[in-house]
Amino acid sequence: MKFELLESETIFKGRVFTIRRDNLRTPDGRTTKFDIVEHHGSVVILPVDSDGNLLLVRQYRHAAVDDLLELPAGVLEKNEEPILSAGRELREETGMASDNLIELGKFYLAPGYSTELMTVFLATDLRVDPLDPDADEFLDVVKMPIAEVLSIAEAGKMPDAKTLAALLMARPHLKSYLE
Repeated sequence: MKFELLESETIFKGRVFTIRRDNLRTPDGRTTKFDIVEHHGSVVILPVDSDGNLLLVRQYRHAAVDDLLELPAGVLEKNEEPILSAGRELREETGMASDNLIELGKFYLAPGYSTELMTVFLATDLRVDPLDPDADEFLDVVKMPIAEVLSIAEAGKMPDAKTLAALLMARPHLKSYLE
């Protein structure tokens, strides 16, 4: 059941996203308004080293007012292909590059109010090849066995949605590292 778009207006333009207000007609004929965060997409990467460790990043997230342990991730540049963004973000956030980036799938981060579509990549065959991080990024790279990462996530001690979704999506690809 699709809603009919009657009118749309931009109410905010930011560095990473735009907010628009849509006036819609519902299937039963009423009208309603939705505020939508327009976002041109992002990537999340599961970098696995030759010892079977995942490389995560710990960084301060101001909205959460906390340091969170997460998988490396980042926003697509305008018209950038997700695989190129994944390679760049991996180098910026972990100092590593991958000769084997495999797309595992996509998911909407918050489809109730945002168009942000995240593409998940598994990165293996890692090698040192750093890029400078973004000016506002202060990251600590954390190397951890995959089983330990999954245990922390399953215990509810990893409150980052993109990391949890990506771990779930990647689980079948990580089985060989768990044996």
